[in-house]
Amino acid sequence: MANRIELIFDFVSPNAYFIWWPLRDVIKRTGAELDVTPVFLGGMHKLTGNAPPMIRDANVKGKVEYSMLEIERFIAKHQLTKYKMHPQFPFNSITLQRMLFAADQDGRGVQFVEALLPAIWEEGVDVLDPPALVAAVAKGGFDAADLFARSQTDEVKQGLIANTDHAVARGAFGIPTMFVGPKDGDTEMFFGKERLGQIEEELQKG
Repeated sequence: MANRIELIFDFVSPNAYFIWWPLRDVIKRTGAELDVTPVFLGGMHKLTGNAPPMIRDANVKGKVEYSMLEIERFIAKHQLTKYKMHPQFPFNSITLQRMLFAADQDGRGVQFVEALLPAIWEEGVDVLDPPALVAAVAKGGFDAADLFARSQTDEVKQGLIANTDHAVARGAFGIPTMFVGPKDGDTEMFFGKERLGQIEEELQKG
């Protein structure tokens, strides 16, 4: 039964922000479960030969401009009016992703994402400044010192690497990638925020 969405996730991707609340609306309408799988997008790009769209498509006349138009349309459609391009983009997300991995170990991955996305993509918190990052995590209701300490352990570091490798092995090449289907069964892969309608259709099949 297609009753679960697994979101392959890295905070560094603006598309991770764009899809989050519309995807949560799909969850509410369908009653599906949502799991977050932390990966490191930089590592995913290395493994797949992919690159950020603005770099990959820089020499394609008109394509970057059109992509920006589609982003504006998506923001308007889903009323994501608080969004601001992060001043440090593209920032190194490795510590954030390791903290998310640790939070997910505690069964709070979804809550961590929900708490940190506004801090990053609406408030522009300095993610490269440990005190600022720790303050944002604490404000979200987490033990920031604990998550930060665990983010430095080999267990968490290797766990994030394993997640990234496994996601690529399953076919993922970028963010947002979603796998729809049972936790221990066959799933359908969907890529991109434009696939929300297809995902909802898949979930409604039962």
